[in-house]
Amino acid sequence: MSKELTVIEKRIAKNKEFLIEQLRRIPIVQIACEKSNVSRASYYRWRQEDAEFEKLTNEAIDNGVSLINDMAESQLISSIKDGNLSALTYWLKHRHKAYSNKLEVQGSFEHKNEEVSEEYKQLIKKALNIAASESEVADE
Repeated sequence: MSKELTVIEKRIAKNKEFLIEQLRRIPIVQIACEKSNVSRASYYRWRQEDAEFEKLTNEAIDNGVSLINDMAESQLISSIKDGNLSALTYWLKHRHKAYSNKLEVQGSFEHKNEEVSEEYKQLIKKALNIAASESEVADE
């Protein structure tokens, strides 16, 4: 019976290894499980029972996300080169400060276990009101 257990353990180790490789390529648990013929329940049980497997799957998912991000950015750049105005607008809004829709509020104060001054409270309220009104405009 110990020989049978060894065969099962070898099969599980092989399944884990293949599943980790799938996560590096496509960081979606459901797809990796389907390609590996492993149930999601087994995947999550293995993660719970095996700290090394959990660590390796987390790393594989991070690597897979980076790969997909690189591919997406490459496609975006290709679209920009092809003159796609939506891609160009997206890039500028997210990568160039001058075209960003972000509101940036800067300030500092020293907090020495004292009450925040009325002046700072007013500045914070003003910044929040500006942010709220810009958020409403963006939603429209």
